Amino acid sequence: MNSRALQSRDPDILATDAALRRAARQAHALGRRTGTPVYVLKDGRIVDLTREWKKRVRTR
Repeated sequence: MNSRALQSRDPDILATDAALRRAARQAHALGRRTGTPVYVLKDGRIVDLTREWKKRVRTR
């Protein structure tokens, strides 16, 4: 989050970070339940979080 957002007094702006994190968790959970890919940029590469999760579950 940038410093300007941290200085804001607008409750909507202050709640943005938490809302984005909730949405990401929900998207990841939905992807796991339905087998739908969830793509993110990780270390400069596009990866499917659902596929990584499946790999970790299988190796346990």
